[in-house]
Amino acid sequence: MLRTAHTCSHWKLIRLELARTADFPEGSPSRAFLLRLPLFEDGLIDEAEVGRRPAMATVKRHWPNEPDQQGYIIRTEANWAFSYAIGEEDDENLFHLEAHPLCQGEYVTLTEPNGEQLPFQVTKVSSMDGSTRAFVPGPPPGD
Repeated sequence: MLRTAHTCSHWKLIRLELARTADFPEGSPSRAFLLRLPLFEDGLIDEAEVGRRPAMATVKRHWPNEPDQQGYIIRTEANWAFSYAIGEEDDENLFHLEAHPLCQGEYVTLTEPNGEQLPFQVTKVSSMDGSTRAFVPGPPPGD
């Protein structure tokens, strides 16, 4: 979609839940990510807005029996990734997120640092307004 000066994005909270896998044939809502990103109306990420306000593009990883992890959603040379610490060792890459909409019901593929690929379903997209409180992790990697 061609973006014009009149096309605007809005910061959203997006919940991803683990979809069906061999280990979880029904998926697992307890294995989830909460993202904060600017999205256009078609669900695509506003990369320019992330570039202007990178500290706002955050991720919170929730896995049972593990401490929650908080980090940033970063644009790498090849794709988008979740990054929890400086360096690439812990980055979780997202397959073709630059062209894939984050709309409720859609699926995304995440590649963990060990190379395992996992499917996640977008289960909720909500506006960020005065009634929504988002987490704010520490400074972005590299600061």
